[in-house]
Amino acid sequence: MIKYLKRGKDVQVRADDDAKVRNTVEAIIKDIESRGDVAVREYSRKFDNWNPADFRLSQAEIEAARKSLSAREIEDITFAQTQVRNFAQIQRDSMKDVEVETLPGIVLGHKHIPVDAVGCYIPGGKYPLLASAHMSVLTAKVAGVKRVVATAPPYQGKPHPAIVTAMAMAGADEILVLGGVQAVVAMAVGTQSIASVNMLVGPGNMFVAEAKRQLFGRVGIDLFAGPTETLVIADETVDGEMCAVDLLGQAEHGPTSPAVLLTTSEKLARETMTEIERQLKILPTADTAAQSWAEYGEVIVCDTDEEMLEKANEMAFEHVQVMTRDPDYFLARMTNYGGLFLGPRTNVSFGDKVIGTNHTLPTNGSARYTGGLWVGKFLKTCTYQKVLTDEASAMMGEYCSRLCHMENFAGHGEQANLRVRRYGTRAEVPWYQPVPAKD
Repeated sequence: MIKYLKRGKDVQVRADDDAKVRNTVEAIIKDIESRGDVAVREYSRKFDNWNPADFRLSQAEIEAARKSLSAREIEDITFAQTQVRNFAQIQRDSMKDVEVETLPGIVLGHKHIPVDAVGCYIPGGKYPLLASAHMSVLTAKVAGVKRVVATAPPYQGKPHPAIVTAMAMAGADEILVLGGVQAVVAMAVGTQSIASVNMLVGPGNMFVAEAKRQLFGRVGIDLFAGPTETLVIADETVDGEMCAVDLLGQAEHGPTSPAVLLTTSEKLARETMTEIERQLKILPTADTAAQSWAEYGEVIVCDTDEEMLEKANEMAFEHVQVMTRDPDYFLARMTNYGGLFLGPRTNVSFGDKVIGTNHTLPTNGSARYTGGLWVGKFLKTCTYQKVLTDEASAMMGEYCSRLCHMENFAGHGEQANLRVRRYGTRAEVPWYQPVPAKD
């Protein structure tokens, strides 16, 4: 039996909040479509107090940002990007083009073709999230994307040097200092100074996420992303301090970030709740984390691992930290999650920053039907076919003609009939009077 020791904000209240965001974003998109750069600049002044001569950084400005970092900072960015690049390359190498003769004279295949142009949004207004440059720009480049535009908002009134450096080291072809809805809309629809892209990727606040949702179809997106979600699945093999750290470590993302403890130990649940209150008194980001925990935090006690598994799959959370006596039980059986973090020695922060897996993951239940950002998201798997012999064309034509007849598609059928007449040995028409052949 499932027992809630703490619940989050009512679902209807969340829906009302989402409606307000939708209306705001829709108006901004229409305005930028209509007025282009003028509207982008107005929104940048309004929301970020940022009005440079050019939103695009020059090579000299990029070099200056890099030179402002210490050798250790450059080394740390290099280490993180090496891990992300290595795993992305392993993923890319696993995706093979195929070509096979499925029947005599019939050749089918597919190719993995990179998207031509991608826009990568790197959050940086409140927290300079330079890790997102590795996850988006670098992964797109490993996939073979020719043009990658990277953008981040100004930080404390200027470009953040570590974000700019990470973008450049990851291989960005264009670097913009532009934030919020105006940034993703400008990349998607294009303006007088910013050429449009084919795909948008990267995390962002609720307004950025909603802009991507509304722009989907006009451009591709990585996934429908909402606030960061963390689910900690734990039993008595760990303590309240570790559970509290892993919950608050993600709750600090924003005031609407759900953090949930799912456990078979009511003792651990209560210890964790007490420990969270203690840590919130000393955590530097407590203002944000406390609001998130108060309004979206939950504590759920189950009787068995099987019950926890069922509940976890139902929730389909972005991050799932498993700290139980047998984490592999959940690895083998969980089907709905963005990323799994197995055992107390790892944690979501490793995945967010450095270990090599991608941190752009599905939220709001979308883990039921998609995984996170990876090199394959930047590739279009496109099929082709070849028919090499007269006999194969005529044979396939006869089958196709009869199937078209069942669907009443006369034009489709004539495509098949023409091949039977041209390449077959029989003169009769399979099932209807054909279009007369040319003299």
